[in-house]
Amino acid sequence: MIDGDSGHIPVLLNDVLQSIAPKRGDCFVDATAGRGGHASAIAAAINPGRILLLDRDKENLAYAESCVRAAAPDSHVVAVHGDFRHVAEIAKKQGICANILLADLGISSNQLDQAERGFGFQKDGPLDMRLDRSSPYSAADIVRDLSESDIADMIFNLGEDPFARLIARKIAQSRAQAPIITTAHLARLVREAYGSRARDSRLHPATRTFMAFRIAVNDELKALEDLLKSIASAIRSTSVGWLSSEARVAVISFHSLEDRQVKRTFVSLADEGLVHRVNRKPLIAGDSEIADNSRARSAKLRTVSRIAQ
Repeated sequence: MIDGDSGHIPVLLNDVLQSIAPKRGDCFVDATAGRGGHASAIAAAINPGRILLLDRDKENLAYAESCVRAAAPDSHVVAVHGDFRHVAEIAKKQGICANILLADLGISSNQLDQAERGFGFQKDGPLDMRLDRSSPYSAADIVRDLSESDIADMIFNLGEDPFARLIARKIAQSRAQAPIITTAHLARLVREAYGSRARDSRLHPATRTFMAFRIAVNDELKALEDLLKSIASAIRSTSVGWLSSEARVAVISFHSLEDRQVKRTFVSLADEGLVHRVNRKPLIAGDSEIADNSRARSAKLRTVSRIAQ
């Protein structure tokens, strides 16, 4: 399934559908609606059902809502502009008791491809990286405000780049001469910090640095921690809440820092006898999917189903 407007392809779509087993009449929460690729397919399978869509990107959320309404015309669809860290609060406010919860932690192709969003370095654009454009703090603000040591720690801890100290030093030296406000400028500085090592790098040298800035700008790991705490709390609760007694929960992560959090939470719940791990190991894209969508290469899907107590 391809988003004809932006070329966006939802990752691991068949694996998601098989893992969560959507049924007619289900109640479904997509915590990261994006361009609506996953949501439209699930909505069609549960139609007529009840659907709650969340996203931090207003434009993507509106697009996803239109796609989902077209795919499931008999379903009740609500779209809420918000952060998935507040999913429990939002679901309760909407009177939701979800059979299915999906969170795709990647950013959408259109966000990566639009130079003005500042997520990528293939095209020059403002150094932005905000998922929610109403948020006040951009990547350019971090470059300007953080100390050299804090930038180094951020790139090392969030981007896992072994040359974080060299990159931070290069950034500090450059910003003393002129503000760093474009993606091309930051990418060039990272490449210069790598020096001759850039030729041997499997990834573009700026990949990990840009990931670190994006995670920091959007507070992604803390938001994921909050989401997982909400899921665990709902599953451990003995009262009827926003997750049904047999809810299926699926999370798609794209780097080890995310996957580590998801695995730890799901394993803990399984050890307590509260969920069944649908797949013991995360599902990953096959060669054919990667050939069609290179961004699926790093995706990992973990799914659990709640055990009725």
